[in-house]
Amino acid sequence: MVHESFATTTRGLRQDTLPYRLFQKAKKLGGWDPNDIDFSQDIVDWNSLTEVQRAGTLRLLAQFQAGEEAVTLDLLPLIMAIAKEGRLEEEMFLTTFLFEEAKHTEFFRLLLNALGVTEDLTQYHSPTYRKIFYEILPESMNRLLTDQSPEAIADASVVYNMFVEGVLAETGYWSFYEGLHKTGKMPGLMKGIGYLKRDESRHIGYGTFLLQRLICEHPPLFERMVNRLQQLAPLSLALNQEGAQGNEGSPFGVPAEAVIQFSMTQIHARIDVLKRALGKSIDEIYRIPEAVVGVE
Repeated sequence: MVHESFATTTRGLRQDTLPYRLFQKAKKLGGWDPNDIDFSQDIVDWNSLTEVQRAGTLRLLAQFQAGEEAVTLDLLPLIMAIAKEGRLEEEMFLTTFLFEEAKHTEFFRLLLNALGVTEDLTQYHSPTYRKIFYEILPESMNRLLTDQSPEAIADASVVYNMFVEGVLAETGYWSFYEGLHKTGKMPGLMKGIGYLKRDESRHIGYGTFLLQRLICEHPPLFERMVNRLQQLAPLSLALNQEGAQGNEGSPFGVPAEAVIQFSMTQIHARIDVLKRALGKSIDEIYRIPEAVVGVE
């Protein structure tokens, strides 16, 4: 494919659009370095945890570690699809998106290294976890290499942005805050989680924008997105149940039912925010405020 023109020399940059504003936020807020985080107190706290607490925390860390690597590996097809459509401002933001996912991958590995965790952590990848991250996520994203239809892009973004980031990761963050943070443990980990949450709010915000844009352009896609989220919801439930392993709650006293309820609330929240695109003009979608899509 050859270039016939360039956006910046024909129309300029659309600086009032949400993707461009997210790009600006990423430049200002996404510059943190995992190497700057001090894990010395985390090492002390890790050794003070009970065996059960360490096992529960390590399971969550292992799932985040592989999950961050997975989203780093699997994002490129979406970037390519958006670039092929000539949506420059969206592609500009997506360059920061991929950079940040790679940095999140580094963060968890540096923490595990500091804690002296060297064993193979795939033992913590339950059957449902494997179904999501080993199969559904890469299959949905890699489909975009040969199919850049609105349906394929919608399916990929629902899986990646709405479900993996907007439901599973958000539930994981919540679990860290309800457990380690409330007990005052592992401040380095929690500092990094704070940075991750802020980064991910931009990622989910972009995914919300992308899906709302697709709904505006192709209204029947809304039902497709809702159906896909509803199909994925039982996997979130199963993943949390596997994590509980028959226990009534986490080793830090968080009830298993509370974790499941939080996860289900996130599913409904994603559907509600997509519903807001119905009846909107494309101009309204492009100019939606960051706060409306949950960007910190």
